[in-house]
Amino acid sequence: MRRVVFNQKGGVGKSTITCNLAAIGAAQGRRTLVVDLDPQANASRYLLGNMLDEQKKTLAHFFDDILTYKMFADKPAAYIVQTPFPNLSVLPSDPRLEDLQIKLESRYKMYKLREAMETFTEFDDVFIDTPPALNFYTRSALIAADTCLIPFDCDDFSHRALYTLMDSVREIQADHNRALRIEGIVVNHYQARANLPVRLVEELRSEGLPVLEAFLSASIKIRESHAQALPMIHLDPKHKLSREFEALYRLLNS
Repeated sequence: MRRVVFNQKGGVGKSTITCNLAAIGAAQGRRTLVVDLDPQANASRYLLGNMLDEQKKTLAHFFDDILTYKMFADKPAAYIVQTPFPNLSVLPSDPRLEDLQIKLESRYKMYKLREAMETFTEFDDVFIDTPPALNFYTRSALIAADTCLIPFDCDDFSHRALYTLMDSVREIQADHNRALRIEGIVVNHYQARANLPVRLVEELRSEGLPVLEAFLSASIKIRESHAQALPMIHLDPKHKLSREFEALYRLLNS
């Protein structure tokens, strides 16, 4: 299963959701890969910590090799890095992805990621983190994926943007990847006692949008998780947010 976590709005928790779901699957024995397409490299830093600074092969090298026709001098798996967590690997990001984007788009290399993914037969699950924009990298991810998860951060601007976002996903589906399906909207930063999040979620439901029935609470603990480069299942498995991530993982795999 290849899942892309996508929202054009920043700060909605894409990297956090990607890494925590991947960490749960890996902890349960699933051979799991995270592909970090965001030049900010937050998912890579979250899973590798200081190890990220030591990497000599990243996604920037992968795409650069495509542009210079060196793609299969190294097999795609050569760019993958094992994290400190059993069964969990990452194809790490690199700020140089930003500079490569225009060249890759002009030469229409959007299918290359999917071609590489089809060689990753050793993995049970692949989670793809994306930048907060509909650009070459997010399109490549949507073309390569089986399903799309959409984080929603209980904000009115996010609500207004959802329809445009879902239209973008459907356009990719129609033009490039007919097998792609929207798996659901992940409600993040939820506060059950606050009026705005409750109202917004009810509005999403009333509008017939595919809201997943496993919400992720707002918690300062997630910042500690980021700082220590430890997904919640490893930092504090009994924490409320850890249990919520586990509930979301079970729902997605039921």
